[in-house]
Amino acid sequence: MERNLQTRCRLRPVDLAREHGLSTQAVRNYEAAGILPATERSPHGYRTYTPLHANALRAFLALLPGHGHQRATAIIRAVNSDATAAALRLIDESHVQLLGDRRTLQAVEVALRDLEPVPEERGEVFVGPLARRLGIRPATLRKWEQAGLVWPRRDRRTGYRVYGAADVRDALLVHQLRRGGYLLEQIAPLVDQVRSAGGVAPLESALRDWQERLSARGRAMLAGAAALDAYLGSRAES
Repeated sequence: MERNLQTRCRLRPVDLAREHGLSTQAVRNYEAAGILPATERSPHGYRTYTPLHANALRAFLALLPGHGHQRATAIIRAVNSDATAAALRLIDESHVQLLGDRRTLQAVEVALRDLEPVPEERGEVFVGPLARRLGIRPATLRKWEQAGLVWPRRDRRTGYRVYGAADVRDALLVHQLRRGGYLLEQIAPLVDQVRSAGGVAPLESALRDWQERLSARGRAMLAGAAALDAYLGSRAES
C-alpha cells in the first residue's frame, strides 16, 4: 500500500529551520530532545524529515509562548509517545495556572483598595504571625526588609520586629505582586511610589501591563492549541 503523502514528502533540516528562522543545529537539538518524532536516515546518513516533523515543530513553537519551554516540551513529547491524554492534561494544568494568575491579579486589585492610610487601631503584629497570615516563611519577610520593601520597627524591650498597619499593608502588596510574577527589584519602586504618593495611582500602569500579559498568554494558548490540533491530525493521517 502506497505510503501517505505525510511520509513520502522528504524535507531537509534546513527546510524546517528556514521557516522559523532557526539554525539547522536547533532543529537537530529539538529532535534529540524528543520534540520531533524519530527521523529516518538517507543511504548517505543524512536526516530526512517529513511534513509530520514540520507540523511537530510548528506545534512546539506555537505552544512555547503560552506554556513555557518545559511544559511545551512535555506536551509534545507526550504526543510523540502516543500519550495524547497526558498531553491534554498538561494543557489543562496550564489553563488552571492561568486562571489562578487571573484570580491573583483580581486579589491584588482588591488588596490595593486598602492601600490608603490604615487606622493604627488595627494593631501591630510580630514577624511570625504576619508570616503565617501570608503563608510564607519569616525569612521571606526579612528578605523583603533587606530589599527595602517593608520597614518594621524594633520593639525596644525585646528587639523583635514589629509590623504596624502600614507595614502589613506593604507586606500584603509585596506578597500579591510576587505571586503575580514580579521580581523584588521591580516591586521596590512601586512600593516606594505608593508610600510617597499616598495612593494606588502609581500601580495602575503595572496592573494594566499584568492584565495585558495574561491576555497575551491566553491568546497564545489558543494559537498553540490550534497548532497542536493540526499536528494531532497529521499524526492520525500518517
